Order: sequence, then structure tokens, then C-alpha cells
Amino acid sequence: MARYTPPEQSKFMQWVDIIFVVLAIFLALWLPLQAGWAGVSRAIVPIENPTWEALGQTPAQVEQWVKLGFADAAAAHDIIQNKFDYTIDWLQLIIMTVVIAGYFIFLFRASDKEYREVIDEKFNGKGK
Repeated sequence: MARYTPPEQSKFMQWVDIIFVVLAIFLALWLPLQAGWAGVSRAIVPIENPTWEALGQTPAQVEQWVKLGFADAAAAHDIIQNKFDYTIDWLQLIIMTVVIAGYFIFLFRASDKEYREVIDEKFNGKGK
């Protein structure tokens, strides 16, 4: 039985593949950030005349804030009150789920087709 040898790819096409993959990764990470689809939403809850107690800071925490250069509660107010917003946009979640599921369905079908072609090539169509 002949040993399977995959088709060879030229050096130029290997570089084309590398550049394509790097660009695809960059775009997959950059585009959602630029479009505002990713990243954390933050909401500052303002407190009038903030004190360390009103901001929920213990004496040990106050000491660390002072070491960081925040002498009073008003200076550290925006940092302490900068809370994560965990609301979910259901439409975007559904769209993302459909896109990922579609990608995996495509991936499995394409892989199955290529796998069957390799088996057929190796065993000269004896599996039919």
C-alpha cells in the first residue's frame, strides 16, 4: 500500500497563508472593539461630598489610597465608583452564538469532506 504524501505548497503561498492568518486574528480582535461590541461598559455612580466611609473603604484601604497619592476621598471617588456594567444585550448574544455555531458546522462539514477525500485517495476508492 502506498504511503500518503500530501500536496506541497510553495514558499510564497506559505507566506500568503501566514499573512492571511495574522490579519484574520488581528481583525477578529480589533473589529469588535472598534465597533463597540466588546470591552467592558462602566458606569460611575456619583456620591455628593464623598467620604472614605461613604465609598466603603476600610482604614487599611484608606492607608493604601494615601500611599498611592490620593489624599482625600474626592480624589479617589471616580476610581472607586467606576463599576462594571454587567447588562447583557440579548440580540448581540444570539447573533454571536449563531455565528460561532455556523462556523463550527462549516468547519466540521469541510473537515469531513477533506477527510473522506484523503481516505479515498489512500485506499483508491475501496471504501465505496
